[in-house]
Amino acid sequence: MKKKFVRVLTDIDENGIKTPKVIDFDGVKYEIDRVLDMKKCPSMKVGGVGERYRVRIKGKETNIFFEDNKWFVEEK
Repeated sequence: MKKKFVRVLTDIDENGIKTPKVIDFDGVKYEIDRVLDMKKCPSMKVGGVGERYRVRIKGKETNIFFEDNKWFVEEK
């Protein structure tokens, strides 16, 4: 596995809380149905430490990460 940096449309509220809305993965957009959890922790599969967002997209759960002002996913 490796880090795949992606574009993420994100809402940021007046308190600086980030809510990811849409992931752009190589030009294909995936709307995030729901953010299930967010916590600061490492990506155990590809390394790095940042914020891990557990999200639901089309009924499936996956993780996206925010590290050093960039978003990434764990690509197979």
